[in-house]
Amino acid sequence: MNKYYNQNYAYEEIELILDKIKACVKTDRFSIAVGENRQENICFINHYNINSNKQRKILLDLKIEDFCHTLNNTKVGYEYELLYVFVPRVQLYNVDGEEEMTSIYIKFNLIELGNGNRVVVISFHKPNKTIDYLFK
Repeated sequence: MNKYYNQNYAYEEIELILDKIKACVKTDRFSIAVGENRQENICFINHYNINSNKQRKILLDLKIEDFCHTLNNTKVGYEYELLYVFVPRVQLYNVDGEEEMTSIYIKFNLIELGNGNRVVVISFHKPNKTIDYLFK
């Protein structure tokens, strides 16, 4: 496992984080990054025709067992941010209408603000590396 990945968490700690993430999704305090630097997210969403309702469902269906690790943000000026990685297996339909069981690499930034939390989904695509689950 990459030395920058942290799996030093108790089940209850990830349960609390996941509760915060889901609360943000339920109250529309989340976004999936689809800017110019997130082409992989855009291609994945388009390939599987994952509309906003399906995106919400995928995020709300996350389980503690889908958790892999945390890592520090490497973007200059944001090194203090802790990013959470989950990789669920989800049944999706590709552009040809064929059903596929697909892993989705989902990397979150949970931003805790004075008026409530917000979640930014930085990565939302197929995994590019081997995945090590903490609780599986």
